Amino acid sequence: MSLTLYTVGTPNGQKASIFLEELKARYGLDYKVHAISFANNEQKEEWFLKINPNGRIPALVDHSRGDFAVFESGAILLYLAEHYDPEHVFFPEDSNGRSEVIQWIMWQMGGLGPMQGQAGHFNKFAPEKVPYAIKRYNDEVSRLYSVMERHLSQGPREYLAGGKYSIADICSFGWVAAHQFSTGSTLDAFPHLNAWLHRIAKRAPVVSGMDIPNKNTLIENDFKVVV
Repeated sequence: MSLTLYTVGTPNGQKASIFLEELKARYGLDYKVHAISFANNEQKEEWFLKINPNGRIPALVDHSRGDFAVFESGAILLYLAEHYDPEHVFFPEDSNGRSEVIQWIMWQMGGLGPMQGQAGHFNKFAPEKVPYAIKRYNDEVSRLYSVMERHLSQGPREYLAGGKYSIADICSFGWVAAHQFSTGSTLDAFPHLNAWLHRIAKRAPVVSGMDIPNKNTLIENDFKVVV
């Protein structure tokens, strides 16, 4: 195997696994998966910190390039596109198209991911309910969804950047897929975003990528958390 992905089935981990599955389907790329145990705090062990000094998932090691390590999910998408997408299927070749894709990746990394992550924490995992924090982060997620909704409605667009499916879409998909889990809300107010979500969910590599390293039922349950 030329690549090893260290991951957990979170929206950030799903970015890497979905793109690897897309590359596997397109080019036959081979890779292996090491499921990191949060329960055992494996991501903080010294061997993993040598791969990712930040102690977070996902991380990637490229054995074909001297065991070169890549951390941060957006950086992994860009690295894989640079080295393993020679036909520029998922990352445009022209400079304007590339910039457009990178802009949406940076938008997700700096906005949607962190804000929805905080919403999920305060809605689901905080030891006490903090109404101000819940409202603050739920409102910000809604605002960010409205950014995507407005952008997708213009045209309308089927995908976020460059007029076709790309790593920009992969970057945001897992987070939007977890909208009900993170905030308890629906996408009823965002019909174009909802259509985008379901459009991407029809792709076989997306379905298989969501199931790495463990089975994920969001797509089959229409993005609802079934208890």
